[in-house]
Amino acid sequence: MTGASPAEAEDHAHAHYARHQHDHESCGCGHDHGPKKEFDTSALISARGLTMMRGDRTVLDHVDVDIHPREIVTLIGPNGSGKTTLVRALLGLEDMTGGEISRMEDLRIGYVPQRFDVDRTLPMTVSRFLSLGHKAPRENLRALLAEVGAERCFNQQLSEISGGELQRVLLARALAAKPDLLVLDEPVRGVDYTGEADLYALIGQLRDQRGIGVLLVSHDLHVVMAASDRVLCLNRHICCSGVPETVAQHPEYMRLFGVEAARAFGVYRHHHDHAHGLDGRELPVPTSASPAETL
Repeated sequence: MTGASPAEAEDHAHAHYARHQHDHESCGCGHDHGPKKEFDTSALISARGLTMMRGDRTVLDHVDVDIHPREIVTLIGPNGSGKTTLVRALLGLEDMTGGEISRMEDLRIGYVPQRFDVDRTLPMTVSRFLSLGHKAPRENLRALLAEVGAERCFNQQLSEISGGELQRVLLARALAAKPDLLVLDEPVRGVDYTGEADLYALIGQLRDQRGIGVLLVSHDLHVVMAASDRVLCLNRHICCSGVPETVAQHPEYMRLFGVEAARAFGVYRHHHDHAHGLDGRELPVPTSASPAETL
């Protein structure tokens, strides 16, 4: 298309996308685009048909997502599956080739990014870092750190705290906005295995105490899936979704992560005062039901 006018380039892009749709619909891959579904008006964020093309490459292909209040949704998938692109789209940071997003009115989002590199030469305390962009009193900032178990870091240099402490500080900063939805992209980078379990337990406590929705993006399949209410398995499109136990046994999950990963996941369980249908929706638990074992 060298030398093509903008109109010709646009026509070419539309033609390519139409061919992609036709080829995809006839490929027998097993996922059906079907008619467009209505937005879920009870969701904090409801997305329909999100599609992203970069040149000839499909990054996202007709992805539907709903995230509800008081729900922990985990987004998993191999490298290059489009997880970060999807998160950026939901946050309004990246424009899509196609699809629509509906957000709850006045939705407040707290975001912990995948990477946060600290400049070791920059003198800045944790308290000063938390105050950037916020006019909250120091005692409020200290209370946020206490809530995430990092109060001891309040007067320390940001460059001197550990990886696990940094993640908690970033979480405290995200909470400063009093979010309705907390979005965490790979929240346990630089954290050891014990710290991972503690951090995910903390996220669950924040959900319960604050009544917020949570979207987690992670490669740590076993621990994070066990801490989730609903799992979305992404590989450009949603391969499978539902409660963790169901997703871990789905053929698409096994194809992406291997039979051993699914088998290893079988020892993990989680328990709440409610159950979930196969589609992840909350269901009441009969009073005669015995609590599931929590490992």
